Amino acid sequence: MQTHASQPERVAWYRVPVAWLGLLIFVASLAGCVWIIATSVQYRDEAVPAPGHSVLGVPAHPQPPPAPSR
Repeated sequence: MQTHASQPERVAWYRVPVAWLGLLIFVASLAGCVWIIATSVQYRDEAVPAPGHSVLGVPAHPQPPPAPSR
């Protein structure tokens, strides 16, 4: 007769391959962010010519109402 309930054996986190995969993806994404920032610092940010004050073709400010005709 068995005296204790059978419990699954505990495994250390560093022996789980999914933990290493998650850590690898996290470190790779951080390295990619640092690389993008370091690369973008080398280039000058030039102004983009924008016609008037509009965003995606929609006026950014309300237009004044037309003058009433007499």
